[in-house]
Amino acid sequence: MKKHIYTGLLLLFGILAGTLTFSSCQKMERPAMGEILPDPEDDGSIRILAVGNSFSEDALKEHLYGLFDAAGIPVTIGNLYIGGGSLKDHWENIEQNRNAYKYQKINRDGELEETEGYTIHRAMADENWTHVSFQQVSQNSGQYDTWQATLTEVFDYVAPRANNPEVKFLLHQTWAYAQNSTHDGFANYDNDQTKMYEAIVDAVNKAKDLVDIDFVVPTGTAIQNVRTSVIGDNVTRDGYHLNSGIGRYTAACAWFEAITGQSVIGNTYKPSGMSGYEAEIAQHAAHTAITTPLEVTDMVDYKDWGGSFEFVDPIYLDFGQSTAVDGWNGITTNAVGFSISNLKDINNEFTGISYTMLERFNGVNTNGVPLANPIIFPIPESVARRSFFGHAFDWGTTPAYEKGVFKLYGLDPEKSYELCYYASREGGDVNVRETAFIAEGANTNTVSVLTSTTPPAHPSVVCSSAGITPNSDGEITITVTAGSNNTHVNKFFYINAVRIRPLN
Repeated sequence: MKKHIYTGLLLLFGILAGTLTFSSCQKMERPAMGEILPDPEDDGSIRILAVGNSFSEDALKEHLYGLFDAAGIPVTIGNLYIGGGSLKDHWENIEQNRNAYKYQKINRDGELEETEGYTIHRAMADENWTHVSFQQVSQNSGQYDTWQATLTEVFDYVAPRANNPEVKFLLHQTWAYAQNSTHDGFANYDNDQTKMYEAIVDAVNKAKDLVDIDFVVPTGTAIQNVRTSVIGDNVTRDGYHLNSGIGRYTAACAWFEAITGQSVIGNTYKPSGMSGYEAEIAQHAAHTAITTPLEVTDMVDYKDWGGSFEFVDPIYLDFGQSTAVDGWNGITTNAVGFSISNLKDINNEFTGISYTMLERFNGVNTNGVPLANPIIFPIPESVARRSFFGHAFDWGTTPAYEKGVFKLYGLDPEKSYELCYYASREGGDVNVRETAFIAEGANTNTVSVLTSTTPPAHPSVVCSSAGITPNSDGEITITVTAGSNNTHVNKFFYINAVRIRPLN
């Protein structure tokens, strides 16, 4: 039964708690209440609070407000964020009344405010929340025993602190990792995406009966549905967190329909740079997850891109950012197998050209140098600042990553293409960190650039000296490695950006 706690009762409890003393061996019956806050005004709108982590951030922060706004439904969205937060962590924070959370709040006007140092108690008292959600940390979401261990304790603390007598409590069914994910917790499911998804569905379905849960938001099923479409396993930015585009949008669509009861299909909100076709896929994936939440629906109507495409305007690739710049295609992870199945040009039009990572780099460097005088093509500062990097020799205890390799395919074997590269790494040492780019199709072309510079100097954009013709399968493979003049002891190399354009 949902309870309503009045301020007077809270005050009385606080006074009594302050007068009692406990021996060191006596177990505390209820965590400290924290500060006494007045009940907020109830304005009749929908107000959602997630007791969560980065996965609730993925689902709520970026696109959910837009869907509500497009539907004309007032909404306030809150997320109690703590990285990697598990139910066990939430319970320990409750016991100690820790102000361990970043409180992410989107108000009725769509304005986001993020405040450090919040407790669960303080966030609960901030609004007359109509919906409060709970979730397990991703690697444990499919392990029912971890839900059993602490969900009841967390729920029993949160539920009586809900000021709205009609509040609904939800469980967030999170998603399985990408099949190529390197997350340590993937081993809990034998590094098998299907096994992880099925375990999550089973565990969450059981966990909802542990406490008074009104419904489950089947985000995990929505994401798995998308993966059966032409989008494929390309919904994450790092193998487990959702990407800013179709990943987060699909999750938001599932939340919108679960909470409002309105079909998300046809909602006019879509993220900037997302095609109408991609939005349609996400909306249908979420809708079928709501209607069939415990199993995957094969999206048979969305197995291809539904049309023919012409590659005329340049394609831009952005390496290393979690969110791509508008007009750029974000290579958000260097995991082997990461793909973008239909790259967009500078005008966000599909080109029919695709990308896939064949051999990974070591990681992301954030010390790139902005291109002060872009002669060949403009590079936004955020793109110039971040790169993938590797090193041909061992780096301390880190083994060598001798090269990074990716492939472009879907190209016309009868045409030739120009490839231009930008690679930079701010540095003041005397070593030459030269990077070589080797493009191979029906012919081969190699260009190099000095990537380590001391400001205000910066590397130049380098382009293939001759057109690259794809092989007979329409493919060009690009290898990024240390150049022949690289004198650094570890032979570091980098890639920030690539432009591809047809020459004929």
